[in-house]
Amino acid sequence: MTALHIFLAIGPWQIAIIVMVVLLLFGGKKIPELMRGLGSGIKEFKDASKEDDKLEEKKE
Repeated sequence: MTALHIFLAIGPWQIAIIVMVVLLLFGGKKIPELMRGLGSGIKEFKDASKEDDKLEEKKE
């Protein structure tokens, strides 16, 4: 079973359960901090990949 099949097998009830578990584990006040950290991590990853692309273009 591939990752795509697993992703497609997740339904609305499973998502609701996951959200409830996250709320119980971290609480409502911690979630914005976690999302901010996730967003900044994604931004850093995108910036790093753009820099890598620029370096490859300079080599050619």
